[in-house]
Amino acid sequence: MQFPPLWMKGASLGERIANVLRLKIVSGEIKPGSVLSENRIAKDFGTSRSPVRDALKALSADRLINLERMGAVVLGLNLKDLQELYDVRYLIESFAQQRIPEQNLDKLVQTLNQIVDQMELALKYQNQSEFAYQDLTFHETIIINADHMRILNLWNSLRHLVMAVILVTTEEVFSHGHDHVEWVIDKHRKIIKALRTKQRTVIEKSVQEYFFDSKQTLDKTFPGK
Repeated sequence: MQFPPLWMKGASLGERIANVLRLKIVSGEIKPGSVLSENRIAKDFGTSRSPVRDALKALSADRLINLERMGAVVLGLNLKDLQELYDVRYLIESFAQQRIPEQNLDKLVQTLNQIVDQMELALKYQNQSEFAYQDLTFHETIIINADHMRILNLWNSLRHLVMAVILVTTEEVFSHGHDHVEWVIDKHRKIIKALRTKQRTVIEKSVQEYFFDSKQTLDKTFPGK
């Protein structure tokens, strides 16, 4: 699977290289303990070493690699890393959903419904990358609409890694057939329904249920972690 074209649009070469390597590490195509060579990566991508260094710095910030003199040693993601990533996502999204200004809600609901329609379209055409992109866009739209700059900054520090994980888990979801993907889409509709109630307890329960189900998918996707 590859990062969807819209995700890559406007990205620098270093960001594009980081996205490709990030996905290969998260999916297990590049194994923990592997050593990444700046020269080899630059040759593979037909570029100088400068954007490669930028890419490796980004992967180091994600704690996917450790920069050493011998090269970049791949750490990968273990189960604890994945669980912590989902814990932080839960905290961000739970906070964000309960902080949506009422004046933003109607427009937000309309936008979220349009995103879910795009997920349905991606399912129809079996476009897993587009489905994953719309999935992340759904959650990111909610976070942006919370209008909280520091929460958004925290999210932005995680979003590339989150996208890589969503791409891998989406492949697992699609492998279970049409009905299972529809079930995932319905989970997003339930989030919209909860937001429309404007009741904190209902919204909180919705977030809890969503992430409980998501962690189960995570366990199935990364059983060996």
